Amino acid sequence: MKIPSASFLVFRSRAFALTLTVAGACPAEKTPPVVPPVGPDASKESVPPPAAPTRPDPAPPPSSEGEPIPELKFPGVTINARERCIDVDAKVCLSEGALELIACNVGGKVHESIVAVEARPSHIHTALLLLGANSGSPAMRRAVNEEQTRWVDIAPTGDLIDVFLEFNNAEGKAVERPISDFMRRRNRDGVDHAKSGPEANHAQSIPSAFIFAGSHLKADGDGPRGYLADISGHVISMSTFGDELLCLPEVHSHQQGALTWEIDPTHLPKKGTAVTMRLRLKKSPEPEPKSKPDSKP
Repeated sequence: MKIPSASFLVFRSRAFALTLTVAGACPAEKTPPVVPPVGPDASKESVPPPAAPTRPDPAPPPSSEGEPIPELKFPGVTINARERCIDVDAKVCLSEGALELIACNVGGKVHESIVAVEARPSHIHTALLLLGANSGSPAMRRAVNEEQTRWVDIAPTGDLIDVFLEFNNAEGKAVERPISDFMRRRNRDGVDHAKSGPEANHAQSIPSAFIFAGSHLKADGDGPRGYLADISGHVISMSTFGDELLCLPEVHSHQQGALTWEIDPTHLPKKGTAVTMRLRLKKSPEPEPKSKPDSKP
């Protein structure tokens, strides 16, 4: 599978956040520019090598003394200081079918996503930095020799982010469910892959947390660099495109025959229902206490 190669430089995250904020003041074009395909299935010849983007420094995490999170709201994105999470306005856009993404931008791949959001991925990125999350990089493919005849896959990096949907149930009460409640292993050819076959054990691990890869910036002539996820609309992906904001740890093809996840409508609100997509920085597990050696009497 082909993944675009890239290399990264480092600069301060606050400057990065300011850049994204200023860029957000410019209205988005109704018709985004056409970009070449990226991801594990794009051919090597069809994808020009991307310009070396600049990567932000990790944002400083909130202090242990409970330092308040800055009050900030982008269009469709709110930092929920009380819950210490990011709330993104969204709508359910699919009731059945295979999944390439969890969330996409309105006008994007709504036929293969659970929810659609109007918020810019770059704004969600900035909000996560302010929450204390550290971004990494999407999956890449890097040449290991000068002739570029040998390549290795580089796994995505970044902090883990838990993803939830909040909505009103039939009784009108707000409920919050992990995103794993709305997907299942794809049932193909009449075979329930979640209960049979060699992947039976692994199939039970439905993801609810995703890597904060953070997409990347691409040079656009003499103008400011563009945030690729703002162009592609890939907010949270199940397949690997190489420009997504949040992604799975492994590399996954986005060819139709390779898709392994589909909608589970059991608890999902009806198509068109307004919901809140909630993002929380996943907490590290508490270390197990060390056992003390038995003392002799």
